[in-house]
Amino acid sequence: MRIARRSLAAAISLSLAGAWLATPAVAADKPKVALVMKSLANEFFRTMEDGAKAHQKAHAADYTLLTTGIKNETDTAAQIKMVEQMVAQRVQALVIAPADSKALVPAIKAATDKGVLVINIDNRLDADALKSKDLLVPFVGPDNRAGAKLVGDYLAKSLKAGDKVAIVEGVSTTFNAQQRTLGYQDAMKAAGATVVGVQSGQWEIDKGNTVAAGMLRENPDLKAILAGNDSMALGVVAAVKAAGRTGKVEVVGYDNIAALKPMLKDGRVLATADQFAAKQAVFGIEIALKALAEKKKQAELPAEVKTDVALVTKDSK
Repeated sequence: MRIARRSLAAAISLSLAGAWLATPAVAADKPKVALVMKSLANEFFRTMEDGAKAHQKAHAADYTLLTTGIKNETDTAAQIKMVEQMVAQRVQALVIAPADSKALVPAIKAATDKGVLVINIDNRLDADALKSKDLLVPFVGPDNRAGAKLVGDYLAKSLKAGDKVAIVEGVSTTFNAQQRTLGYQDAMKAAGATVVGVQSGQWEIDKGNTVAAGMLRENPDLKAILAGNDSMALGVVAAVKAAGRTGKVEVVGYDNIAALKPMLKDGRVLATADQFAAKQAVFGIEIALKALAEKKKQAELPAEVKTDVALVTKDSK
């Protein structure tokens, strides 16, 4: 289901070119790096954690890794406490996939004030919220809008002008959810399709299912549902089946989790986007390690490092 190994290697090489991903020097005292994720009930973040642990195991002499994640996608209070706990454990660097683009900024500011280097992955922190704290936090990740447009453009080949579609969005206060919705809307506008509704499924299977079921009831002529992540896409597929409309309503997602592969193969899901979950945290960790080795301060870090995103369909290799 993934792009060819040679293509992936080339894409990563191009999108992450530069000194920031050079192998960090081994420090005299191993730095302690914390990885704080969103819901570990989501396969995407479990894959991210597995990738980070594999990297640390391969570089055990270079650093110590602490990993944690919240139980559900919207528990920002719990994630704030996790950040505070990691700071209390005297980590030198924090790599975080924030559950909310604004709510985590004060806790991150408090961490940097205590000398912790912070790297932002997956969901981008709000630019205005960072500016209000006079804070620079590098974002390491893909262009979510471009990735969603890749998926939407592929779906558009199955649509005609005037067809009705709906979008099941992630947590609406998160930057990546907003960007994926915009990417889907870009593609649908270009195709002449009509977006009849955008509702949040909170990134979760059950909530995605509930939202999709309502959309299908309200729009008997709906032609497609675009889900902001694959967990919600799983819920959408179940809703489409329950409504007796399998094969009549196209479904697309975003993340390329393993649970979606059989559905891509048999057509229940038309397409998704791969942003390489196993490497997401690793990119952030490597930047943090190199910055620590070079004694960089937070304000001296790069503003952004783009990573790759690729369209995945049943025909992808």
